[in-house]
Amino acid sequence: MRDVTLLDIFNHHIAQKYLNRSGLAHAIAVAYHAFHLAKEHQQDVDIAVKAGLLHDMGHYTWYKNGKWDYDLYKQNDIHAIKGAERAHKLLIRLGENPIKAKAIALAILFHTDSFLPSNDIVRTPLQQIVKWADEKDEEEGGLHHYRTIDYERARQSIIRLDQMIDKESD
Repeated sequence: MRDVTLLDIFNHHIAQKYLNRSGLAHAIAVAYHAFHLAKEHQQDVDIAVKAGLLHDMGHYTWYKNGKWDYDLYKQNDIHAIKGAERAHKLLIRLGENPIKAKAIALAILFHTDSFLPSNDIVRTPLQQIVKWADEKDEEEGGLHHYRTIDYERARQSIIRLDQMIDKESD
């Protein structure tokens, strides 16, 4: 049995704040991609899905003259660092196993190269899965962050993912 479910995470006000800021539809899509990739590569689906769901919770909106500035974001972004910290803190608060919380935070930290001075990092299989899952849902200019999803549909998608994880864990 898992210590923390996706629904536990989804229902928490901190998760709601940051998932909505960075794009809830994108977060859920990445979580689903992470599930399938983790299953395909024989990795822990629970950890992969949680990292996929929370991977962008460190986003800061970069605006210039009241308009989203994608170039400014690309030059100054450290969302993976901030997101890893926020996710770890949230998961520990919710009662997640500390070893799993750390693995999730590290997968979030390394899901992108945007903050790294070079692109030569060697990722663990789990970290690579979260990176691939994010890339599967990307749209040019960061538009994937602006897709919307109805709250109840999002909630039902989270419940379904929890059921899929539980089925894999049996």
